[in-house]
Amino acid sequence: MHRLDVPAPQFLPFAIGSFDRIGPLSRAGFPHRHTFHEIVYVRQGRGSHVVDTRRWPLDPPHLAFVAPGQVHFWEGVRDLEGWVVLFTEDFLVVHPEDRDVLHELAELPWLCPGRSLAPALSGLVAEMEREYLGRAPDFVSVLQAYLHVLLVRARRLSRSAAPWTAPARPEEERARSITRRFNRLLGESGPAVAELSVRGCAAEVGISTGYLNEAVKRVTGRTPGQLIRQAQAREAKRLLATTELTVAQVARLAGFTDAAYFCRFFRRETGTSPGNFRRMTRADHHDHRVWSIDSPTAAE
Repeated sequence: MHRLDVPAPQFLPFAIGSFDRIGPLSRAGFPHRHTFHEIVYVRQGRGSHVVDTRRWPLDPPHLAFVAPGQVHFWEGVRDLEGWVVLFTEDFLVVHPEDRDVLHELAELPWLCPGRSLAPALSGLVAEMEREYLGRAPDFVSVLQAYLHVLLVRARRLSRSAAPWTAPARPEEERARSITRRFNRLLGESGPAVAELSVRGCAAEVGISTGYLNEAVKRVTGRTPGQLIRQAQAREAKRLLATTELTVAQVARLAGFTDAAYFCRFFRRETGTSPGNFRRMTRADHHDHRVWSIDSPTAAE
């Protein structure tokens, strides 16, 4: 399980670059999972990309989506050229509806834009990279806007694509269906995420708590409890970044009656305090190093 290895993921959980710039793990030849989203735009190359046992031969241009928890790897690739976009769901704070789009795209992760659409997509991704590397004022909001446009265009493309018809094993398809419904509950809860529990989600989906744990862990590599806590931390981040509420008020809205406990929870989930997160997200400066995932980080 690889985490997004950037200098300060709690403040800017995003990176973009070529396969060479991002590093060897961007084209890893061994099965692995991520805790973050990955979008790959392949302009050139030979070989295959394997996502959840489905093998997609390279015939560029291609646009690929890998969701957190999906198992993927590259097989026999040569002359691979293109871009890799990496980000966590925290980066979607301006467009939270894009979480559903990403999960939808992960069901058909290998899109072929064709020669007519490829120049526009290639130009959009290249502009994202220039904005990321240039770090001009307000570049984060520009990156969020570019990412939203990329997802909208990819969704249009996915809906015109021929469906992938290879049969899935019944137990795998059921686990994916349950995980989709669970993710939908997280996405639709918004501020009410504080009221969610694993038991309540299982009841809503209509299965036992044990089976929900088994299905979600099988598909994502993480437990429902971990994903609920991640969603709670994400909502707290949104409130800290976009409102003038005090930390105590944010704690209450996030479902914590004890502000001190909320601060411990927030630090455990994000690696920083609520106050420091608010200060850093509102500061107009960031580390200008090129961010990469050149080495695997601790597994969850």
